Amino acid sequence: MNYFDKHFNLLVLIVVSLASAVFLFWEWQTAVLAIEATSTIENNVVFNIEPSRAKPPAQTVKAVYLTAYSAGSAKKLDEIIGLIDKTELNAVVIDIKDYSGLVLYDSQVPLVKKLKLKSNRLGDVVAMIKKLHANSIYVIARQTVFQDPLLAEKKIEWAIKSKSGEVWRDNKNLAWVDPTQQGVWGYNLAIAKEAIRLGFDEINFDYVRFPSDGNMSQVVYTTGDKPKYEVMGEFYRFLSDGLKDEPAWISLDMFGFVMEKKGTDDMRIGQRLADAVSSTDYVCPMMYPSHYPAGHLGFANPAEHPGVVIANGMEKGLHYFLNTRAKPRPWLQAFNMGAIYDAAKIRAQIDAAENNGADGWLLWNASNRYTAAGLNPD
Repeated sequence: MNYFDKHFNLLVLIVVSLASAVFLFWEWQTAVLAIEATSTIENNVVFNIEPSRAKPPAQTVKAVYLTAYSAGSAKKLDEIIGLIDKTELNAVVIDIKDYSGLVLYDSQVPLVKKLKLKSNRLGDVVAMIKKLHANSIYVIARQTVFQDPLLAEKKIEWAIKSKSGEVWRDNKNLAWVDPTQQGVWGYNLAIAKEAIRLGFDEINFDYVRFPSDGNMSQVVYTTGDKPKYEVMGEFYRFLSDGLKDEPAWISLDMFGFVMEKKGTDDMRIGQRLADAVSSTDYVCPMMYPSHYPAGHLGFANPAEHPGVVIANGMEKGLHYFLNTRAKPRPWLQAFNMGAIYDAAKIRAQIDAAENNGADGWLLWNASNRYTAAGLNPD
């Protein structure tokens, strides 16, 4: 090789390297701009509503749960407003994303629209919230997270898999998304932010856990050496950081037994109070007495002893909340299972919760059939 050839080849190499560097920088910059654009769309462009309202004052919430169908029905909503007006109730919890994975209002979140994940059962959600606020009612949006069959089936790479490589399903044949997937985290954060811009006072996150029912021996976990409770703790902090500047409160639903567990016992689903109390405003343990096993506290049927069951759980779990951000606000049973839940049993739960450190309570009846039974007058 002569002198000219050697230097010509060197020059070619330099030019190619510079061109490659410019191309890679352009690719990187394009990706960054795309991410920023997506974030802007997901977090700000929502029904032309600006995030200008103030965070509502903290209050001791006494609520009933409503499906999107109930809240979207003018007749049913008026019935609930009437009940709240004459009793101690002051709040509602409304589904915005339920066990099916459907987003239940006219969401503009790009992934919701792209994958057709919505069913607008709430109708004019802004008008609905304004009506509730006009009646001095605090409005909570309930959002399921990791039990999300629709998302799992439409984005299989985000689904929990079985050892066969297929999408894993629980006892109800429902698919779950993988709690380690950052994309799932961002998707749920975008929905929560949109709901807040619509006017909801609080976002109540449900199914913030790994699955518990089904052929668990076939589940393939992607947690590596990390315990499930560490994954969930990181997710709670992600929500806290992502929503810290939003004008709404945050709550997390957990199994009722979380109040009685100690140490590293996360019930194999990743739920521990210790990981949640610094990252949320309220923890809402689902303390339905009918869901405690026979023999609990020596009772053949714990559902027959609601006051004792609730008091025991509150007493045992209350120390986790001392000097932390979170306050306990339990879900209570307002449905017949294990026993007839009349006025006495509903009141026994409320009194036990209030007398043992609860900051409010939430009544659950899947059919949304509520009366004044067990409730104090306004």
